[in-house]
Amino acid sequence: MSAQRRTLLTRFLIWRLKNISHKQFILIVSILVGFLSGMGAVLIKNGTHFIQLLLEGKLIKEYHSAFYFIFPIIGLTLTYLILTYIIRNRPTQGIPATLFAIAKKKGIMRRFQMYGSLLTAPITVGFGGSVGLEGPTVATGAALSSNLSRLLHMNQATRTLLIGCAAAGAMSSIFKAPIAAIIFAIEVISLDLTLVSLIPLLLASVSAIITSYFFFGNDILLPFSIEDEFLLKDIPLYILLGAVAGFVSIYFTETYERFQKFFERIGSPIKRLIIGGMGIGILVYFIPPLYGEGFDVINNLVQGNPEKALENNFFDLDLTNVWVMIALLGGLVVFKVIASSLTFGAGGVGGIFAPTLFMGSIMGYCLAKILNATNLLATPVSESNFTLVGMTGLMAGVLHAPLTAIFLIAEVTGGYELFLPLMIAAAISYSITKYFVPHSVYAMELGRKGELITHNKDHAVLTLMNIKSVVEQNFATLYPDMTLGEIVHQAVVKSNRNIFPVIHPDTGALEGIILLDDLRPVMFDQSLYNEVTARHLMQNPPAIIILDEDKMTHVMKKFQDTGAWNLPVTQDGKYYGFVSKSKLLTVYRRKLIDFSGK
Repeated sequence: MSAQRRTLLTRFLIWRLKNISHKQFILIVSILVGFLSGMGAVLIKNGTHFIQLLLEGKLIKEYHSAFYFIFPIIGLTLTYLILTYIIRNRPTQGIPATLFAIAKKKGIMRRFQMYGSLLTAPITVGFGGSVGLEGPTVATGAALSSNLSRLLHMNQATRTLLIGCAAAGAMSSIFKAPIAAIIFAIEVISLDLTLVSLIPLLLASVSAIITSYFFFGNDILLPFSIEDEFLLKDIPLYILLGAVAGFVSIYFTETYERFQKFFERIGSPIKRLIIGGMGIGILVYFIPPLYGEGFDVINNLVQGNPEKALENNFFDLDLTNVWVMIALLGGLVVFKVIASSLTFGAGGVGGIFAPTLFMGSIMGYCLAKILNATNLLATPVSESNFTLVGMTGLMAGVLHAPLTAIFLIAEVTGGYELFLPLMIAAAISYSITKYFVPHSVYAMELGRKGELITHNKDHAVLTLMNIKSVVEQNFATLYPDMTLGEIVHQAVVKSNRNIFPVIHPDTGALEGIILLDDLRPVMFDQSLYNEVTARHLMQNPPAIIILDEDKMTHVMKKFQDTGAWNLPVTQDGKYYGFVSKSKLLTVYRRKLIDFSGK
């Protein structure tokens, strides 16, 4: 930044402090963040559709379906080249990257994240990568709001709030569902719902949706409305749908995680690109509906046109046979998550929101089709309603966001006639999935490491704390063979601490600790100065904190379990320092103030 620009920014910030209150400024910036998120959605969506129109319209339809195999590999290769030679950073996957920035980086996102997804997500999806655009859009808006917050010298609490505003803005712009977008920011980004946060979220959501209307008009991603009435007698069937959604959610999460671990074990990005690219190319060639996001398939199912969704089946099977149709649709449910995982594994950039909706819609439609085909029911069930509720069930299970799932489908359908079955399916699916899979796909890695921000404020504050910030190292160290006289003259006299670590002279490993209370009975008896050694006086610590393994939540639990006031810290098997309860609580209190923004 040039000196002139810095001067202008400084003058603006001074003027702002004098003329606009902090709360008013947050409201203004939240509107700007909503607009930026909306523009991000416009650029990513239009870029993707332009590529798909260029490729699908001219080549696939007029020449040969073999391009279904080639295009994903080309797209993933282009993505790899952009990430390697232009952006020069590893891909950061949408919402997980945003959650990591909030949990471990104080809401600070790097500059390349503002434009990285803008360049790579349209290429990944436009060339047939079987992922969605919602995650990259959220990440783009979040990075823009994070860097804007840093430019305007805003604190961590405000930065986190504006990232939530960006998430709400992105979802509002994509689906034209402002209420669901706000709930998404609260559920997934784990923002506290207070009056302080609600108004900025509302403003960002409205700003983004107005931006979307300006560029896209009344076009919506899922253009349908509820036509069939909800019947009370169908409640048991919606309970069944919720249970099926729960187990399909578990399948989705476990499959996705296994593929991620498989590709992590492959060290070379070129090998990952070849394996993943070939895999997704083969799948898309044999199963063309897996190409891209898949919203066309969803809309065809809701509108009762499953034959249109499956018209490009490789084996040219008879779609008038209902069981053939069910089998083909079931195959889409099974293979969509595999296709998405291969796309990510190969280095593609995208999200799992659209694949979740894709699988959920087909799952719901298949169940309704099976119930109707078996003639077990007196009256047929609504296949379109089951399709909608299926999306809600799978979204609630995979994303661990039941309220978002309920309100999203309720809003995009233009009514709340299905509110009761939506609630039933979401609650059952979420409960089953949560029992077996404690964290969502977005948060599983952070959750396993204990680094996930949650709505539990105590846990959230501890997660935000850095363990090194509470470690103290001004302790006099002792060796096992030091005599009592040496301990008194070299440690007790010179130290103002009442605890002394005993370490191995060669390895630096912690052997034990000596408390000042252990020394008092003998330290004044000079006849023992040459007879008693540190080895005789030391004791095992009540617990040991391992610097690179223990999270702050584990540290706090160790203090609670032991009742200790000081606990030693080790790193790589060597003594590192101590954590005192007083220092821990002081830093916790300071972080709580920053986190609450008070």
